[in-house]
Amino acid sequence: MHAARFYDKLRDDKVKCHLCAHECTIDPGRRGICAVRENRSGTLYSLVYGRLISGNADPIEKKPLYHFLPGTRSYSIATVGCNFQCKHCQNYDISQYPQRHDNEIAGEPTTPAQVVERALASGSASIAYTYTEPTIFAEFCYDTALLARQKGLRNVFVSNGFMTETSATAMAAVIDADNIDLKSFSDDFYRKICKAKLKPVLETIARMKALGVWVEVTTLIIPGLNDSDDELRDIAQFLHATGPEIPWHVTAFYPTYKLRDRSPTPLETLRRARQIGLAAGLRYVYTGNIPDDPGENTFCPGCNELLIARRGFTVRQNRITDGACPGCGARIDGVWA
Repeated sequence: MHAARFYDKLRDDKVKCHLCAHECTIDPGRRGICAVRENRSGTLYSLVYGRLISGNADPIEKKPLYHFLPGTRSYSIATVGCNFQCKHCQNYDISQYPQRHDNEIAGEPTTPAQVVERALASGSASIAYTYTEPTIFAEFCYDTALLARQKGLRNVFVSNGFMTETSATAMAAVIDADNIDLKSFSDDFYRKICKAKLKPVLETIARMKALGVWVEVTTLIIPGLNDSDDELRDIAQFLHATGPEIPWHVTAFYPTYKLRDRSPTPLETLRRARQIGLAAGLRYVYTGNIPDDPGENTFCPGCNELLIARRGFTVRQNRITDGACPGCGARIDGVWA
């Protein structure tokens, strides 16, 4: 156990957690929705501090981050637990692990120093807090990120964005990039499919960008649920208003977990979504989860010259020079060095 941050003590030994936008009120002996924060006699504890369920050196493109140190590796860690209960979660075996295993907390005890040592040994340029929702192990992320920066490593969140202003501001001080899922532009979708709400996600996207974190956004497009022109246009317009330089990844859904009654996303749908994003004025829109599509590549928003050629998670060519297009000299938004 590790003492939690981001909570208030209430009467009768209850606590109110302010880590994520659920802001659970937790009775003594009970846990929050995430199932990994427990109230013990009026003190809130993180049950997953340093209890890592996964640690791998991944391509940064897998996060996906296309405008943040392309071609590098990111040492990626996770604990069990999540504050969402998405019906289509591809990592449900670890995100929903406590709920599916009588509140058991699995994971290898690990210190922040060990994570940093493993990241350096793997040749990674960054540490990614990913696979499950990193907000739910924020205390460990924060401590690790501080040490990582001292050793010259960057820090990356891959998040559902369901944070409070307090937790987002605290984490923005130590993370360098954040890929945030914008799963839909419908509150009804969030409530029915994820058991969450839309508004806090929109606020986190805007807040992280305003605080200087490099932000990219991913939307997994599910046939019949969030693939209408109107909804895709709403997402694109929101992102454009927040910052036209925000890369938008529109990615293919494949049936999984509790959402096996839907078909995989057709390539035509992804291409339609990409064109909607570009028409809305976004500079960079990418198709994902379908290799060999031209939509994986980065083109100059000024002259449309091919700048970064990709296949899946592999960078095959990177022609960006000092953050600019070698053809027309236009600045290309991102973190390149």
